[in-house]
Amino acid sequence: MPKTPAPKLTLPALLTQVRACRLCEPHLPLGAAPLLQAGAQARILIVGQAPGRRAHESGVPFSDPSGDRLRDWLGVDSETFYDPQKIALLPMGFCFPGSGPTGDAPPRPECAPAWRKQLLAQLPHIELTVVIGRYAADWHIPGAAGKPMADVVADWERHWPKLLPAPHPSPRNQRWLRNNPWFAERLLPLLRKRVKELLG
Repeated sequence: MPKTPAPKLTLPALLTQVRACRLCEPHLPLGAAPLLQAGAQARILIVGQAPGRRAHESGVPFSDPSGDRLRDWLGVDSETFYDPQKIALLPMGFCFPGSGPTGDAPPRPECAPAWRKQLLAQLPHIELTVVIGRYAADWHIPGAAGKPMADVVADWERHWPKLLPAPHPSPRNQRWLRNNPWFAERLLPLLRKRVKELLG
């Protein structure tokens, strides 16, 4: 007799499972504390790398200078940014991975294969995905793997207006932003206009 397929999880039930995940805990210096945000009506998806130490400690994603800069790039306030029915925040790793030699360690490799496809399938209204950093680009942008991230960002028009590869908004990227004034002068006005259109 054929097995009855398991019922599909609702998004709230799936989020509950993800937030209880301890898959990578043995490798996480501060323990597992998955940080993500998603609502079924969200039209914008932000894909970062993984929460930083300050986000881990506060329990709020992008609660740091990088988040302030990202919100400025998008042209939104904190209330809008943290509304899951407007903006979904799904980093490539949901937990702080620890520190590396030049910044945070890479996202844990177990996270995305375990949860990403299920979560994205529950977000049918996404019309703009902002992809931040190397690991996010490798997953979301065909052909990005192996290319310098600067080249991936410079090729943004290929994917616009559905997807935007972006540099990390970290203060560590100040030199790149200074050396690439087109990002602020040409691209950010288009991004803010698109976000405003999608959020009504």
